[in-house]
Formats: sequence, structure tokens, C-alpha cells
Amino acid sequence: MASEDVKSTESAAVSTIVNLAEEAKLAREGVKAPSYAVLTICKSLFAGGVAGGVSRTAVAPLERMKILLQVQNPHNIKYSGTVQGLKYIWRTEGLRGLFKGNGTNCARIVPNSAVKFFSYEQASKGILYMYRQQTGNENAQLTPVLRLGAGATAGIIAMSATYPMDMVRGRLTVQTANSPYQYRGIAHALSTVLREEGPRALYRGWLPSVIGVVPYVGLNFAVYESLKDWLVKDNPFGLVENNELTVITRLSCGAIAGTVGQTIAYPLDVIRRRMQMVGWKSASSVVTGEGISKSSLEYNGMVDAFRKTVRHEGFGALYKGLVPNSVKVVPSIAIAFVTYEMVKDVLGVELKISD
Repeated sequence: MASEDVKSTESAAVSTIVNLAEEAKLAREGVKAPSYAVLTICKSLFAGGVAGGVSRTAVAPLERMKILLQVQNPHNIKYSGTVQGLKYIWRTEGLRGLFKGNGTNCARIVPNSAVKFFSYEQASKGILYMYRQQTGNENAQLTPVLRLGAGATAGIIAMSATYPMDMVRGRLTVQTANSPYQYRGIAHALSTVLREEGPRALYRGWLPSVIGVVPYVGLNFAVYESLKDWLVKDNPFGLVENNELTVITRLSCGAIAGTVGQTIAYPLDVIRRRMQMVGWKSASSVVTGEGISKSSLEYNGMVDAFRKTVRHEGFGALYKGLVPNSVKVVPSIAIAFVTYEMVKDVLGVELKISD
């Protein structure tokens, strides 16, 4: 009987040790470092920020020209085209005039780009996981439609997070040396808008922006990633070297992606800019330049802005500034994608956006 008690005690002790070992194992697994360590996340965000800053600065004069064409008063045309407009700015404002608003633009685009690229990676991983669970195929890859969804998600997150900066950047960009009222910088513009127009003014035009982001950013990522996959897998033009695409080829993929996305979403960008001017007392003078033949810049919402723009200026007004924007987008998107990948490669971050 005594020996049975000893065996029972030994068995209980062994069971306890095994249970403790299993609990310790589970505890270790529970606190195991995630796939994206803090340092890796920081590197990814840094790469996205650098990509945004470099690409946007390279095309800053065209960006300013696009916005000026979008918001100018149709009754007093000051800028008749891209080349004429750039020459006029150079003559009246000099080199600094071509890059006016770029500091604000970079202050917005750097965090926007960082959040956008990182959000796309995370959204892609989450969507791919759910897709594999749904299909039961552990080897399934993202389809173009799923990439579109991941890109749209990333665009909405990035746009919402940095929209007040975009709104202020638009106003800083369109003011000239002859404007009756001057914003002295980002902080001054933000405080002035808050004081004179209220906090809601910082998100004026947000809805068309978000709607425009869905096709724009979504198509950028979907077209770029799908083009790269197709070229690597099928190699239809013999452009693949050591299972990798050259920088020129990747730039071309980015240019095509940017052109497709911006052409579809451009009318919403025009409406967004015009809505951002609403409530600004000096807006009419800024967009007409000389302060004559001013017309009211009042819209009751996105639909009203569309209706008034088309009724008073025609359907073509929805594509004002498309030429400088197209010239800008081709290198900008291409440079952003390639710079992002190159910086991540330099930092030693694994490039697996769609796996």
C-alpha cells in the first residue's frame, strides 16, 4: 500500500513538472517577438518617408502649377497652360516661387507616404491570410483585386491621418506675392484656419479625397505589383535578370501605375482642391491674381461642387491641370516605388509586400 502511495506521489510530481514545462513553453511563445520587430517597423516607415520626400520634391514645380490651374477663376484666366504658367511664376517669383509650398508638402507627404507603404504591407498580409483561410489554399497569392483592396485601405488610412496638412498645403501653394493675405507657414496657417473657420475646416473636402484615394492609391499598388509579378513570372520581353527587374523596368511599372490611377481619380482631386478654398476670405483674389472679376467660391458639398463646376465651366474643368499632373505623376509614382524598395534593401528590410 505504501509503495502505491509513493508511485502516486511520483506520478503527480511528474505530471506537475510536465504541466509547468508546457506552461513555460506557452508563455515563451506568447511573448515571442512579432514578425515585425520595432526596428523593422521603423525602417519600413523611414523608407516610405524617404520615398515620398524624394519623389515629391523632384516634381514640386509641376505640383504647384497643377493646383493653380485647378483653382483659378474661369472669369479671369491667369495661367493658360503648364509652360506659360511655369514661365510666369519664374518671372514674377523666381526659383523659390516654383517650390513654394514644397516644405509643407513634404511635411505632409513624408508621414503620408510612410503610413501608406506600411499600411499597404500590413493590409496585404491581413487580406492574404483571410484569403488563404477562406480558400483553404496555403499557397494562394494576392490577386489584382485583393491588391486593389489593400491599396485602397492604405490610402484611406494615410489620407485621413495627414489631411489637415494637405488642406493647409493647398492654400500655401496657391497664394502669391500679390495675395492680400499671407499665411506665414504651416503652423500659422493651421492656427489661422482653426481660429477663423473652425476645426471642421481642416477636413473640408475630405470625402472626395477619400473617394478619390480608393481608385488612385488602390490602382497604383495593384497595377505596380501585378505588372512586376507578370514580368518576373512570364518574362514576355526578356527584361528579367537573375529573377529580378532592373531599375528602369520598375520605374516604367511605377509610371504606368501612376498614370492609370491618377487619370481615373483626377476629377475628385479637382473638387477636393476647390472645396478646400471655401471659407477662405481671400481665396477669390488668390486664384484670380489681380483681385478683379471675383466669383464666389461657395459649395454646399461634394455633389454641389461637381454640379456647379460642370454647369459653369463644362466637363473639361474636371480635368484642369491634368497635363502638369500627368507629367508630374509619371516620375513621381515611379520614383516613390523604386526609392522605397531601394531604401528598404539598403536598410536590410525584407521586401515582401504581396507574399
